[in-house]
Amino acid sequence: MREVRAQTGTGDAGMSRPAPPHYRHEWKHEISYLDLLSIRQRMRAVAEPDPHAEGGKYLIRSLYFDNLDDKALREKVDGVNMREKFRIRYYNGDTSLIHLEKKSKRNGLGTKYSAALSKEEARLIVEPGADLQWMMDPGRPLLQELYCKMHYQGMRGRTIVDYTREPFIYRPGNVRVTFDYDIRTGLNCLDYLNPDCVTVPAHDAPIILEVKWDEYLPSIIRDAVQQPGRRVTAFSKYAQCRVYG
Repeated sequence: MREVRAQTGTGDAGMSRPAPPHYRHEWKHEISYLDLLSIRQRMRAVAEPDPHAEGGKYLIRSLYFDNLDDKALREKVDGVNMREKFRIRYYNGDTSLIHLEKKSKRNGLGTKYSAALSKEEARLIVEPGADLQWMMDPGRPLLQELYCKMHYQGMRGRTIVDYTREPFIYRPGNVRVTFDYDIRTGLNCLDYLNPDCVTVPAHDAPIILEVKWDEYLPSIIRDAVQQPGRRVTAFSKYAQCRVYG
């Protein structure tokens, strides 16, 4: 399996093409259900639905990692300028396409690296006492990095995060607009490959509007997503789900 870098304009669940790493701008807004209805209608008029989404939506399941000191959680809560987090993610219950992802933030900009995993590899990464030497494959640097952090920092899977995503694409500026809602947590369950793993609503989590773009945000999208009284937020699904432990 070959490692890929994301942020190339393909869909969430589509395989990304290799590309040089680059940072993207990102806005997040906490919005109400009425906001969702209004902005969704405007987006349908000016943008196209993500062609990879089934019925216009993804059901996303992620397992987030953190070390023994909760470094990723603390840096997010403290607003550290340069930070990163690891997760394993798949879509619509389809475990035939699983990715290890590393998201990095710098000066408010974000980038993402991604590496494909088999279902067995994804299982082994979180299985206590499993032999993980296979992660040191020199052709898979992202897995090597996770292995080193697991070995030297005690990084482990910490919580499952489930949610529904509605994505839209506006190709000028490589803009991606998403609505994320019904955010749920697996509590202390880490059996994220099990479709019967029970998740519960994550502490009154809001609906999240995310806007991501490259060099510029076209005014037609800026106008479409604006809603009076809504400000940019640093909401984190991982932090919201860690309220439970």
